[in-house]
Amino acid sequence: MIYDIRHKTRVDYAAPVRLARFNLRLRPAPWPTQTVRDFRLTVAPVPWTMEEEAGPFLVNRSRLFIREPLDALEVESRFRVEVRAPDPELALAKTPSVAEIGARAAAHRDLSALGPASYIYPSSMTPLSPEIVGWASPILAGARSVMDAGLALMHAIHEEFTYDGSATTAETPPLEAFRARHGVCQDFAHVMIVAARGHGLPAAYVSGYLRTLPPPGQPRLVGADATHAWVALWCGDALGWVGFDPTNAVLASTDHVFTAMGRDYADVAPMDGVFHGGGGQALRVSVDVAPVAEPALG
Repeated sequence: MIYDIRHKTRVDYAAPVRLARFNLRLRPAPWPTQTVRDFRLTVAPVPWTMEEEAGPFLVNRSRLFIREPLDALEVESRFRVEVRAPDPELALAKTPSVAEIGARAAAHRDLSALGPASYIYPSSMTPLSPEIVGWASPILAGARSVMDAGLALMHAIHEEFTYDGSATTAETPPLEAFRARHGVCQDFAHVMIVAARGHGLPAAYVSGYLRTLPPPGQPRLVGADATHAWVALWCGDALGWVGFDPTNAVLASTDHVFTAMGRDYADVAPMDGVFHGGGGQALRVSVDVAPVAEPALG
């Protein structure tokens, strides 16, 4: 699939702010099944400085400094991306057991952004939770293959939790969303990550987009009107990272556009920053993921 992506953000401030510094994570980082072309980033007002850098984790970051006072900020990113389908036999692949994966990850020597070591331990937004880990224990039994375990955990979250855009905020802890059994894609991804890491599985938070309009006759995926989140589990050296979308109970495929991967939402948030001033702000976000070409039939 080929998509044209447009992501527009507008922030209106109740009172002018100054000396604003922002981090934007909108340019997709390299991913094996994607090719990105013609990325463009537009910011108004024009920043005093803008620097592009990689990382940490699998992230491209734009660092902006706006020196003059501003009462509104508009950011728009556009790009074209080709998304290739993963191996169709992926869901049936024979993978090591949960216990074996944990041991291999702990001994792994790859300390790069794609290595499993960075995604084994708790992080600021995904702390260890005995309650979530205990709930997942029957699902992630040690003798079960990691692929089967990931699918089972994904389906359990999808079946037990209700998608509710008003139930949580970007700062809601995973345990709070878990107890409420309500939330959005960020919450479901965080719960799955806490459950997986609590059993030794390397689990990463993936930020990206979903196809806005489904193919004829297929249901529309939940979360297509904004940035989306899913989970990548490390399934060993042979298979690598596999995407699990607990919001929709599907493996990440050609409907999913990868932007960044980190330990939790804080590592990959599309936008954050600091400034002098205050008094409240209003945020509006719009996302369009428009197919350019359908795959050939037959």
